[in-house]
Amino acid sequence: MMVRRDHLLRNPDRCTHNAICVPICPTGAWLSTPPYKFDSSRCLESCRLCLDACPTQAIYGVFRKGEKLLGPKQG
Repeated sequence: MMVRRDHLLRNPDRCTHNAICVPICPTGAWLSTPPYKFDSSRCLESCRLCLDACPTQAIYGVFRKGEKLLGPKQG
């Protein structure tokens, strides 16, 4: 069964609100006003620009395997 990225989330506790994710997004999926909400319908699945640009790693992917959603491990 294939695993695909379903959507992205921003961890509000890690986000510094520098908004680096906003201008780097080629599709404008990140809204430019706090709390920097995300429009997953505009996101390109293979793009990682915002994830790689975020200095605090506040953005993370949620993946789908069939009907099951897989988020980051809680530690």
